Amino acid sequence: MLIGEVARHSGVSARMLRHYDALGLVRPTGRTVGGYREYSAEDVRRVFHVESLRSLGLSLKQIGRALEDPGFTPSALVSDLIRWSEDRLARERELLERLRAIDASAPTGWQDVLRIVELMQGLDSASAARRQQAVLARPEGVPAPAEVLAGAVLAESDPHVAGALRWALARSDGDGMATLAAGARSKDACIRRRAVLAIAEMPEAPGAAAMLADALRDPDTRVRGHAALALGRRGATAAVPALVGMVVEGSNDVEAAEVLGTLARDHGCADQVVSALVAELAEPTADSATRICLTQALFELSEATAQEVLRRLASDDDRAVALIASAFVGELDGRSAGDRGDEVT
Repeated sequence: MLIGEVARHSGVSARMLRHYDALGLVRPTGRTVGGYREYSAEDVRRVFHVESLRSLGLSLKQIGRALEDPGFTPSALVSDLIRWSEDRLARERELLERLRAIDASAPTGWQDVLRIVELMQGLDSASAARRQQAVLARPEGVPAPAEVLAGAVLAESDPHVAGALRWALARSDGDGMATLAAGARSKDACIRRRAVLAIAEMPEAPGAAAMLADALRDPDTRVRGHAALALGRRGATAAVPALVGMVVEGSNDVEAAEVLGTLARDHGCADQVVSALVAELAEPTADSATRICLTQALFELSEATAQEVLRRLASDDDRAVALIASAFVGELDGRSAGDRGDEVT
């Protein structure tokens, strides 16, 4: 079979077949009287073998070794090929994400594209200071694309840079909520925390309240806590159980108590809050430190029922709890006396 016929049957160009010949990879076993290359059936099979190995990503040099060296085992090489392919796919996915982010920002010209690429490069820096500068040093009047910022928020571990990213995202020309929603469903609790913190700073974004409500059921206590504080500050009484749980756990308990006080005072759930705190005080597993935190939370409430509980706690068997409750009762009595004095004058 002459080279032209082999090219037609194999799909390998005549030029590439000559290249294979020059490398010694596939040498035709015969020549015609006129000196043309003549391929046997075995030669054609070898062409197909070469193309099959090329389809796996092997170089021509590696293919030559594979076909000629009996000791050249495939296991190590295939493992390398898998690793190289995974690296290449990761780079391709990263490129695809960048292109989608640029497309989502709807650039009006190449100058916009260059600004977005510059921001991406800054956010990819190993230096936290450089990443923060990339966010904060944007030209006045040039908003950063929300999807780029949202993706960076989910990946950022430095708290200062993360704060700058959330600030910029809340003021960007989009909401980035699709990216944050995906982050809130991540298997990685750290990513879910970052997503919820960012969503909490974007209360008016579509779907933000629903995502925070879903986060109240998150298995991670810090995710639940971030969501509860954000919802509680917005008057959502559904956050009460999670906020009380934060007081019990001692996780941001002061903030949680303050938010519970605001909910009880301004959103008509005082009885619910007091009942939840009293129930935790009565738990047999509640240690002294936990009961002190609960006592402090009761003090944040201005309701008469909470004050009555504090007066009872002033005689509690736990001396530490009793002392703190007594101090709170004394302060409440002082406030009442001051209020009566103001009324007289």
